Amino acid sequence: MKIVSLVPSITEALFDLGLTEQEIVGRTKFCIHPADRVKNVSVIGGTKNINIDKIKALQPDLILANKEENVKEQVEALMDDFKVIVTNVENIEDNYYLLKNLGKLLNREDLAQAFNLKIYEVLNQPAPDSRLKAAYLIWKNPYMTVGSDTFIHKILEETGFENIFGHRKRYPEITTEDLAAADLIMLSSEPFPFKEKHIEELKTVYPDKKIMIVDGEAFSWYGTHIAKCGDYFNDLIQEVNAEIVK
Repeated sequence: MKIVSLVPSITEALFDLGLTEQEIVGRTKFCIHPADRVKNVSVIGGTKNINIDKIKALQPDLILANKEENVKEQVEALMDDFKVIVTNVENIEDNYYLLKNLGKLLNREDLAQAFNLKIYEVLNQPAPDSRLKAAYLIWKNPYMTVGSDTFIHKILEETGFENIFGHRKRYPEITTEDLAAADLIMLSSEPFPFKEKHIEELKTVYPDKKIMIVDGEAFSWYGTHIAKCGDYFNDLIQEVNAEIVK
């Protein structure tokens, strides 16, 4: 089976489930994991601007897309000629069935189940000693955060944080004033590449708040990625607990 993946986290999952570069024949420029493998796979554009002609030239048996990450009209344009599966992952249960269905489709059911079990193990680690009110920022100019109907929100909850924007939907724009209720401000490493200088900018407004860069992939990449984030979440929670003690 020749597969084109239009979703970075699904591309990673396909490799984790044992597929080869001969089977994964197309991917987006944002499909960066595993680095030593994806470099051998043809790039067919970005997640929002796929190259239809390049995909057609690859003649895939299957195209894997995502409701949120890809453009509906572009995906629909492929459906006339190819089998396309459009995924939609908003929570941990959705992710469980994504891997379960991929495992069944690819005859890798045992491996998919092993990843699912590992993900539940990762998310069942001890939470912070105190359930901190957190603000998770994904963008700057304007600042943007995450609402309750996002995968990131679910990971925040699963790892023991309370999203102060949980009453909002999708990815709302906010101001620095809206961050006043947060005990902890998380600056994601993607899609906006927050750096230390952005911490310092916010420190001028909130000098006493804990503000930190967090791994955007750990919070937003579904599929198999969470199974590899156990140490990261453990270290993060230890750092947060140390701050609580202060």
